[in-house]
Formats: sequence, C-alpha cells, structure tokens
Amino acid sequence: MAAGWDERHAYFEEIARPVTERMLERLEPRPGQTILDIAAGTGVAGFAAAGLVGSEGRVIVSDFARGMVEAASRHATRLGLSNIECRVLDAEALDLPDDAVDGAICRWGYMLMADPAKALAETRRVLRRGGRLACAVFTGPAENPWGALPVGVLVERGHMPPPEAGAPGLFALADRGRLRKLVVEAGFAEADAEEVPFTWRFAGPDDYWRFLQEAAGAVKIVLDQLDPDERSRVGDEVRRRAASFGGSDGIELPGVSLVVSAS
Repeated sequence: MAAGWDERHAYFEEIARPVTERMLERLEPRPGQTILDIAAGTGVAGFAAAGLVGSEGRVIVSDFARGMVEAASRHATRLGLSNIECRVLDAEALDLPDDAVDGAICRWGYMLMADPAKALAETRRVLRRGGRLACAVFTGPAENPWGALPVGVLVERGHMPPPEAGAPGLFALADRGRLRKLVVEAGFAEADAEEVPFTWRFAGPDDYWRFLQEAAGAVKIVLDQLDPDERSRVGDEVRRRAASFGGSDGIELPGVSLVVSAS
C-alpha cells in the first residue's frame, strides 16, 4: 500500500483531520514530550503531534512496513520537521524500552493487527507512568459505506468470505465492549470512547475505484488476484453503487471512527 498512501499523503491529511484532531485533543501532548505514533502509515497523525510537542519534544513515527516508513521520512524532510524520528517497528513487539514515551497514538491500526491485545499491552509497556493512549478504529459497516461497499460486492461475487467477527479487518474493533475490554486487560484504566464522523470525498466513481485498487488494503489484495474480466465486472458494480453517494462535487461516502483514550 505504501505507494498509494505516499501519493495520497495530503488527501489522507485532509480526510482524516476530524479524527486526528480529536485523538490529539484526548492525548493532550505537551511541549517537550515524546510521542509514539503506531502503524503510522506515511505519518499524518504523527506530524500533527510534532507541532504540539515543539522543538524540545520528539515524535517517533513507526510502521511495520518499511515502504511506509520511507515515505514518512521523505514527507518529514519535505515539511522541515526536525523533531520526527521514523522507524520500522512491529506494534506487537515494540523495539523500545519500558517507560520510553509520554504518549501513544494509533489511527486505524489496531483493528488490522493479528493480535491487538498484544499490541495494546506493548503500548502500555512503553508508556511512562501517567502516559496516555489515544487511538481510532472504525465503527460498523453501516456507518462506513466507503469500506463496506467494495467488501459487499466481493462477498456477493464469492471472492471473499463474509467478515468473521473479531478477525483482523476494518471493523474488527467496532464492538465497543470488546475494545474496552482489550484496553483494560492491556493494563490501562477504563477506556473512554466517542464517535467522530467524517467524509471520504472522491472526484467521482472512477476516482473511488482507483483508490480501492491502490490504497485500500484487504480489498486491493483480493482485486489483485482476479482475472482482468472479473476485475472489470467488480469495478463496474462498485462504481455503480458508489454513484448513489453523489455530492455537490463528486461523491461523498460517510465514515465514522471510534476515538478511544486511556491512561
């Protein structure tokens, strides 16, 4: 996904702004602190945190994928962010000492991990006493047609099994009860959560289809395995359904994130 995310760095910054801002409001980073951005992609949320910790602070922008980290490093250089450190880190086995950071953020990452409980426990381990976590996941498919639409088409056509409850994926942590339980069992105090709506905007159905093929994770993996004719048929159906979300300028697909904070 790195190339597609790299190309859309500014797009993700714009689309995700309501979620990023609410995460950072809940994190309350202060000048001089060290913040860890987990599963950061190209670094959008971490870069926003960098302005809050100031020149005396530091933000570790990390991702499991080296291509994402390399893209984040290029964007940090382009933006002149001298308080950013970009590192390849596995969220389930963080190569950091205990009590290493003052705060941690993870936007749209924990739900995709094979073992989110382990990743949350690792996050708690590297946080200093009183350190806070602010993370975001997606609520259910009904509130997120931008992601549910293509999955629905692929399931209907027999290319994907119906999503299994709790399995890694876009909606794996949509259940608030399960998410709170994971956070508390990782060693955090009771998690506080709220829904944050936002909108995915595309120039039109073709632009949305291109996004799915280049930057949509599990959907792209399945699409890459289809023969050209079937891929074209899937694309036609996805574009047809997406057209019903026409807005004032292109198409607008709703999204809702659950933003959770804990210490």
